Amino acid sequence: MSTKIYTKTGDDGTTGLFGGARLPKDHIRIEAYGTVDELNAVIGWLMSTVPDKQIDHLLQTIQSRLFTVGANLASEPGKNMITPDLLDEDVALIEQSIDKMQETLPSLKHFIMPGGSPSVSAAHLARTVCRRAERRCVTLAQTSDVETIIILYLNRLSDFFFVLARWLGAREGVEEVKWMPRVKNEE
Repeated sequence: MSTKIYTKTGDDGTTGLFGGARLPKDHIRIEAYGTVDELNAVIGWLMSTVPDKQIDHLLQTIQSRLFTVGANLASEPGKNMITPDLLDEDVALIEQSIDKMQETLPSLKHFIMPGGSPSVSAAHLARTVCRRAERRCVTLAQTSDVETIIILYLNRLSDFFFVLARWLGAREGVEEVKWMPRVKNEE
């Protein structure tokens, strides 16, 4: 017999944290880990557009680390709970991946427009959702303890998705479209 997915405990507009506390569903803590969950879903979509086992493995590792971030954010503050850990090596893996991809890319001298192919677009979407997750965590950190490495990881990860978008575009032969701002007419 399968367990039902619905519990009805959230029908009052609250949700439970690991540790038992209940918060309104629009609380900044819920926004923070909900946005991390959204990022994870976008990464899943990105993976479906990139038929590359090496990138796929790296993205699966990132998804796992994002579950770690979500578990930490979804844990009741102040309770001495055992949660998965995020390590300096996780940040280093992202940095090494960025550096390796950048070795093959031309230097960037202009802002570029997102898009060009499904994979490039998905990587840019992951970048923007990651930035929002980072902003939500920064807001949460103003009123509650958030491990510094979580914000650091999300910051570096958004850089990774920007470089990945460029790398995927170069690999696919997609030309980067430079943003050329329209200049106001002086009269």
